[in-house]
Amino acid sequence: MEKRALGKGLDALLPTGGTKPSGAGGESQQVPIEQIIPNRYQPRTDFHETELNQLADSLKQHGILQPLVVRRKGDGFFELIAGERRLRAAKLAGMRHVPVTIRNSTDEQALILALLENLQREDLNPMEAARAYQRMAKEFGLTQDIIAQQIGKDRSSIANIARLVNLPNEIQSLVESGQLSSGHAKVLLSLTKMDAQLKLARHIVSAQLSVRQAERLANSQPRAAKPKRLSQAARAYPDVEERLQRRLGTRVSIVKGRSGGQIQIDYFTPAELDRLVELLLG
Repeated sequence: MEKRALGKGLDALLPTGGTKPSGAGGESQQVPIEQIIPNRYQPRTDFHETELNQLADSLKQHGILQPLVVRRKGDGFFELIAGERRLRAAKLAGMRHVPVTIRNSTDEQALILALLENLQREDLNPMEAARAYQRMAKEFGLTQDIIAQQIGKDRSSIANIARLVNLPNEIQSLVESGQLSSGHAKVLLSLTKMDAQLKLARHIVSAQLSVRQAERLANSQPRAAKPKRLSQAARAYPDVEERLQRRLGTRVSIVKGRSGGQIQIDYFTPAELDRLVELLLG
């Protein structure tokens, strides 16, 4: 069953202030800071100490102006949904209680809310976003089309970022640390062999190459020929292809042969392959 889109921004997901009943935007109250546990779906892994200290100084002077968003976990504890930086800074500032808004959220909503908060504040590096998309596909079975709808981005952007999880770990670390940009990573993905990817990635970093310079080097390397796609006129069953694409949430091509044919189903990440296998096998 297709999942309902949750909206295209934090305004559609997070309360704008004030106390509301739990069934609407959530109830607001002060809770002891030690009763809040971290968000296991937090996509962001890199928190800069200097920025946290600056935020802690601000909280000491002005307090927390925007409540954290949490959900109940039982035994008086709450799991954080949005506001990881504010929670960490509040601990540094020595605060004992923090304002929270309590929401009834599913695991899926908790991940999407945390992802949205960071994306809209441009706090995530490309690798953190890629891994979050991978979790949304693998753990909740969301297609890239549905992910795009829920976070307000186009599908091609989701697909391009999601592909970063296919890069070797060394290159992922370089992207995560900012030594390689997402543009550099896209160039590296055009190479089919891991050795070639690693060699070019190291050269980009050591020589401080621009994306365009990296593209020229990548284009000069031999690569496997891409299979030709059928033109619209040559497609045997375009209506069936469209039905399959809507059902599977990915591109599907039907190639007709003399006595039979082939159905080609595209996937863009290992997580998406897992999702398609589960969907096809039931």
